[in-house]
Formats: sequence, C-alpha cells, structure tokens
Amino acid sequence: MKKKIEQAKLLLEALPYIKKYKDQIFVIKYGGSAQINPELKDRFAQDVILLYMVGIKPVIVHGGGKKINELLDKLEIKSEFVDGLRVTTKEVMEVVEMVLCGNINKEIINLLNMHGAKALGLTGKDGKFMTAHAKANGKYGLVGEIDDINNSVVENLLNEKFIPVVAPIASGGELGHPGFNINADLAASKIAGSLKARKIIFMTDIKGVLDKDKNLLSTLTKQEIEDYKADGTIHGGMIPKVDACLEAVEAGVPKAHIIDGRIEHSILLEVFTSDGIGTVIKNK
Repeated sequence: MKKKIEQAKLLLEALPYIKKYKDQIFVIKYGGSAQINPELKDRFAQDVILLYMVGIKPVIVHGGGKKINELLDKLEIKSEFVDGLRVTTKEVMEVVEMVLCGNINKEIINLLNMHGAKALGLTGKDGKFMTAHAKANGKYGLVGEIDDINNSVVENLLNEKFIPVVAPIASGGELGHPGFNINADLAASKIAGSLKARKIIFMTDIKGVLDKDKNLLSTLTKQEIEDYKADGTIHGGMIPKVDACLEAVEAGVPKAHIIDGRIEHSILLEVFTSDGIGTVIKNK
C-alpha cells in the first residue's frame, strides 16, 4: 500500500505541469544512447506518448552520426571532419540523406506508431520546410546554415494530431540541388525558436552542464554560460550544445533543457517533477 501511495504522490506532483503545458509545443532533440540502446529507445517512445496523450505537442528532431559513419565505412567512402563538422561532399550527402531519412527517421516513426501515436516523418525538403545556404561559403561542402523555416508544414501536422519527426536535411532552394546537411542541435534550436515552442529538450549522454568538480549546474543564464566558457568550465562538445540552447531562448523559447538520455524516462523526470534531472538554460 505504501508503494501505491508513493505512486499517487508522483502523479499529483505531475498534475500542475500537465495543466501548465497542455497545448504547448515541446521540441525534443533525440540523440545519444537513447537513440541506440533498445531499452532506452522504448522508454523514449513511452515518454513522448505520455506527453502526447496529456495534450502536449512534441516535435522530434534527430541526428544519426554513428550510423552515417558505419555506412560510409561499409561503402568505403572517405569522410573528414573540420572544426568538428563533417565535410559533406555530394557523395557523402547521398549517404547522409539515406541514413537520416530512409533509416533512422522511419525507425523512430515506427517506434512511436507502435506505441499508439500518429507520427509522420519529414525533412527540410518536404514542403520547403527548411531552406539553407552553404556554411562558411562552402568550406564544409554541403553543410548548411538555415535561412528560413516554413512553420505551416509542422503546424498543420500538429493540428491534425501528428507527431512530426524531423530529419535535419534542408532544401537548397533550387531545382536539382542535393540539399544541405544541418547540425541536428542547431536545426532543433531554429525549429523551436520559429515555432515559439514552450521548451526545447536536448537528450545527451551526460548529466547536463557540469562545473569543474563534475557537479551538475541545474540552472544557467547567458551571462553565466559566457563566464563558464571563459574559465574553461564549459568546453569541447558542450559549447555547441549550450550555444544551441541560447539561440533557442533568445528566439523566444522560455527554457532549454540538457538532460541525460541514458536515464530511463528522463524526459518525464525533467518535465513533470519540481527538481528535474538536468540543466535548464533561460534568458534571465
């Protein structure tokens, strides 16, 4: 009986958040172990379905670097990284699109649909949802920077009770263009800002942003982030992650979250509990 009472308390703790976020858009960047481990995949799907069933409108944006690497190696196509970005030739772009759109996107759609949702996949090419130009004048090949997002594409899907699942491939805006490879974190950030989402959640393989003693920093502002960058606390791969968060909040998203996707039901723990489990980044 004690266990059942505890379960009831958890549900009651979640109730104010369920009321607060009903009809609000949450953009979720899905990646890391949660996208690879079969058990975590299942827990992710359950979390998204629960959001969906209580009236929240999830929009999923995914990457797929590991699977892209595997297929490039199998096909013996060389690929190099410059400044942390995959230089994307036309040949590499074909593989990127094949993996993201034809493999990973369909897998996520099937996973969500099997759990009772109506999920539908799209790329930036569909309905010219995302258009882009070459980053740094083509220094990285077909790596792109987003110019425009056509909100109506996703808004129409949400109005029809679909969960959009977005592969970060953008249209080049001209006939015959192979498209652009977009960093999934930045795509998620741009989409969240454009849609005026209530939250953006980045699923990662670490607890969140950590201080120099490896303790979790539960909340951060822009100034604090700049200070932590300056003293080296925030470094390496965490820099583009917090930059994507800042871009989203500066575009009007009230809060950005970096959470550990290796924890089962991490999304629910972050959204529906008072303490949360990750780092929250906000404007003030």
